[in-house]
Amino acid sequence: MHIDNSQPLEYSTQQNQLNILGFWIFLGAEIMLFATLFTAYFTLEGRTGSGPAPADIFEITPVLIETLVLLTSSFTIGLGIHAMRLGRKNAMITFFAITLLLGLCFLGVEIYEFMHYYHIGATYQTSAFTAALLTTLGTHGGHVTLGLFWGTFIILQVKKRGLTPETANKSFIFSLYWHFLDVVWIFIFSFIYLKGMM
Repeated sequence: MHIDNSQPLEYSTQQNQLNILGFWIFLGAEIMLFATLFTAYFTLEGRTGSGPAPADIFEITPVLIETLVLLTSSFTIGLGIHAMRLGRKNAMITFFAITLLLGLCFLGVEIYEFMHYYHIGATYQTSAFTAALLTTLGTHGGHVTLGLFWGTFIILQVKKRGLTPETANKSFIFSLYWHFLDVVWIFIFSFIYLKGMM
């Protein structure tokens, strides 16, 4: 395996570069998935039937907490990758762990939000609007949950094997995934919540 020391560790082998390219292609497919969910939501958001409308169920406080937590986690994962490039394994692990804790906090608020919707009668069966909303939020939440498990395995691998071209590559790809979830959330915050509260 030829290692190119002029490149950052995560790009230092040809296989690593192919892995990153492949992951960008995967993210293209993920963009199509969320684009489909957003299209369905915008088509159905006015179809509330006898159920509540967006302005009736959206609460700004939990949404602001979720947004602040996820934006902060995007910053900490960036610090983790920076520490990795400096060869500071312990700092990297710490920033990754903080990122995952923030992700867990985000999920906790989202679960509270889903319970709130359920208690006020906004369920999958209530209307086309609530079904589209819960599907979109649930898909994003499912991705965050997957990210928590994935990030935990990354931390365990780096602890065990150290910073190698392979572990750096996996860590960097995970960071791309996490930033992607953050970007999707900004769209959810802006075009579902804020638009729905107006």
